[in-house]
This record gives sequence, structure tokens and C-alpha cells, in this order.
Amino acid sequence: MQKTSFWKAGHTPTLLASFFYFDLSFMVWVLLGPLAIQISKDLGLTAAQKGLIVATPLLAGALLRIVMGVLVDHLKPKKAGLIGQIVVLIGLCWAWLGNLHTYEQLLFLGVILGVAGSAFAVALPLASRWYPPEHQGTALGIAGAGNSGTAFAALFAPALAIAFGWQNVFGLALIPLFIALAVYLIFAKDAPGDAPSKSLTEYLAVLKDKDAWWFMFFYSVTFGGFSGLASSLTIYFNTQYGLTPVTAGYFTAACVFAGSLVRPMGGRIADRIGGIKTLSVMYTIASAFLFIASIGLQSAPAAVCVFVVAMLALGTGNGAVFQLVPQRFRKEMGVMTGLVGMAGGIGGFYLAASMGYSRQITGSYQIGLSIFASLAIIALLGLSLVKKRWRTTWGSAAMTTAKI
Repeated sequence: MQKTSFWKAGHTPTLLASFFYFDLSFMVWVLLGPLAIQISKDLGLTAAQKGLIVATPLLAGALLRIVMGVLVDHLKPKKAGLIGQIVVLIGLCWAWLGNLHTYEQLLFLGVILGVAGSAFAVALPLASRWYPPEHQGTALGIAGAGNSGTAFAALFAPALAIAFGWQNVFGLALIPLFIALAVYLIFAKDAPGDAPSKSLTEYLAVLKDKDAWWFMFFYSVTFGGFSGLASSLTIYFNTQYGLTPVTAGYFTAACVFAGSLVRPMGGRIADRIGGIKTLSVMYTIASAFLFIASIGLQSAPAAVCVFVVAMLALGTGNGAVFQLVPQRFRKEMGVMTGLVGMAGGIGGFYLAASMGYSRQITGSYQIGLSIFASLAIIALLGLSLVKKRWRTTWGSAAMTTAKI
């Protein structure tokens, strides 16, 4: 009953076009992660440098989400997304046809790939604004499932790099991106009655609301964990268990698929039982399995199983966070998507970089993973502090038809 009403409630072509655009943008965003083994072999990078080149697109994408969020509210989502796609296509052409021979050039490429990561601030409001409050979790879960593109990068990039050379992978990535651009131009439409543009002062005013900071922290753990692991696991499986780049990519893809495909389910569950309850369970599971992963399991298959469960929890949590955000900040969805998305990217940057430094300084990944597991526990405690207020104010039955 609810499923039927959902498909009649919004604009399905825009929802699916948003998903496709988001999916391929995220594939490009984390492309340096699966290629890092071959790149570091050619350039002689240290463990910390490997960690930083896979973390740089995450940080750049995080910061650019703010810029994109502002563009979304001023130009409307579709035009803002078009600008971002053109920048990424030009950047990939440069990476393909140019000469990437230094660590600094790779860091610069990471910044350009960060523009692809800012697609998050476009795809979600583009889809969200078509749907009523009771379907926000499902709509944003479907659009947000585009983070499965990170799995495609892990699945195909290492093998393509062996067959054609890692630099040509950037050229091959242009093919699906041009298809996504065509689909986007044809099917995606801005929702009628978008909120009017705001001044910079009004944007900054959002940061005076403590709930904005809570959402940013919650998402820095769920999405930060997901994106940080998606970028780092290929290197992890290679260095920890001696797997080849291709096999390490397959193992990583299994973990990332698990985390990305459950995002719509996270939104769906949050629509049914409430985002707070869903997030509480997911933080508990994620922290437990990240602690288990931090001890360094004896075999790669065992490690995959542990990371899959952690990614399932983090991916479900991603959907749950974005079931709550539109209920609290519906009129500021553009800038809030940018802010919350930025925090998620920073969380991913932190995790990817800390795993690299942990490996270089201590010889293991334990410190990097265990600190992030601790952040999940802190998020669980934070959620317990705010849940009563949220459920009795903006989340009360008198204020919204959605379950909080």
C-alpha cells in the first residue's frame, strides 16, 4: 500500500536520474583508492602518502559540498549539477591525456575528483524536493544508493589498470560519465515551488542551530565510515593479507556493495520505525564490528565478513540520517545537505588518512580503526541526549506525519 503511494507521490524519472548521476559521480570520486596500489608502485609512495592520496578527494568533496549546496539553492539543483559534471569531465580528460608523475600532481587530481564527491549536495535535494515528508526516507535512500558507485570503482579499476595502464582508467571513466550526463539532461527536472535563494547570512544562521551540528556529527560517523573504508580497503587487503590489487578490489567491492545497497533500506526502515531508533541500532553494530576489525583478523575472508557487517550498519545509518534531516530542515535542505554531506566527507578523510598514518607509524591499522569505532559510540551517546527533545518538538505528531 505504502509502496504504491510512494511511486505516485513524486517524480520517478528525476529520482532515477539523480541516482544514476550520483552513482557514477561517486565511482569517479573514489577512483584513486582502487588504483593506489599500482600508482604507489610506479611512484614509490609511502603508506602515509597512499593514505593521503585516497583521502584527498574525500576532503575536497566534503568542502565542495558547501559550495555546491549554495549553488543548489541559488541556481536550482539541476543547473548546479550540470556545472559540477562539466568540471569533472574536464578534469578526467586532463588526468588521462596529461602527465601524472608526481605525488603533488596526484593530490591536485584528488581535489578535482572532489567535485564529483560534491554530487551528493545536488542529487539528494533534486530528488527530495519532489516528495512529501512521509516518503523522504525512501526517496533519499534510493537517490543516496548512488554511493554504490564506489563499489564499481573497486570492482573494475584494478583490472582495467593492469590491462590498459592506470592512467588510461581515467579516460575509460569518461564513457559512463557522458552517458550519465545525457540521462541527467533528459530526465532530471527541478521540483516546482523550490525555496527562494538565501543570503550568506541566512546560510550561516543554520550553523547557530545546534541540531545542525548534531546531524553533521552523526553523518560524519555513518558516511565517514562508509567512504573512508571504501577508499582504503583495497590498500588494506593488499598490505594486510598480501592480496593482488585485483583480488583486493573484489574484496573491497563486496564490502562497499553491502554498505551502499542497504542505504534505501535504511531510509525505508527509518520511515517505518523512526530515524532515531534505526540510527541507535546501527551505531551499536558498527562500533562493535569496527573494534573487531581493529584487532587484525587472521584471514582475509574473515576480515571481509566483519567489514561487510560494519558497512551494512554504516550504510543503513546513512539512510536513517537523511530520513531525519528533511524533517528538521526542510526549508534549508540545499545548504543542510551540503553541510551534512561535508561532515560525512571529512569523516571519510579522517578515517582514510588515519589508517595510512596508523600503518606507517605502528605497522598496523588498529589505532585508526579503533578510534573511529569509539566515535560511533560517542554518536550513540549523543543520540540518546537529543532524542527526547527531537520527538517532542519538530518531530512530534503535531509537527510532521513522519516517524522520528
